[in-house]
Amino acid sequence: MRVISGTARGTKLNSIESLSTRPTLDRVKESLFNIIQNKIQDSIVMDLFAGSGAIAIEFLSRGAEKAYICEKNPAAVKMIYSNLEKTKLVNKSKIISKDYKKVLEKLSKDNIQFDFVYIDPPYQANIAVDATKRILSLNLLKEKGNIIIETDDEKRELLELEKINVKIVDMRKYGRVSLIFLEKSA
Repeated sequence: MRVISGTARGTKLNSIESLSTRPTLDRVKESLFNIIQNKIQDSIVMDLFAGSGAIAIEFLSRGAEKAYICEKNPAAVKMIYSNLEKTKLVNKSKIISKDYKKVLEKLSKDNIQFDFVYIDPPYQANIAVDATKRILSLNLLKEKGNIIIETDDEKRELLELEKINVKIVDMRKYGRVSLIFLEKSA
């Protein structure tokens, strides 16, 4: 796993081998950032269920202003710190080690809004849509902001997303992994 582009390009990132964390494949990451590259500069991003922090680090490497990196697994949090130090991006990030519900409530109380929220929970957890609902209800997304869900069960996610006030603007499939791009509904 490596940083694909930007100031930390080519840096190898560490990840932990665990059933609860699974790194986003480089080809998925590369496609994702090709799609959104023109909106990254000076953005505020949240990497929810961050694992190794690779997505947040890629955002920062490509010009994002600040990344909030949310991960409750202590071993993964240590890995994130290590990866941020390696890429020299510690000062542009904030790691929050709590359950996602508490993270979202805290960020709402702090009046923080995001240009991008990347949601990549453990696939079997089935909490991506719940996280999306909470992000919208707590007003954590900027007016033109995007939520991006990484999933291995797009049908389940799409059925659940139909029930909430959100607009699907794009969807891409890479083998068994899908990325679903969302915006606030008008």
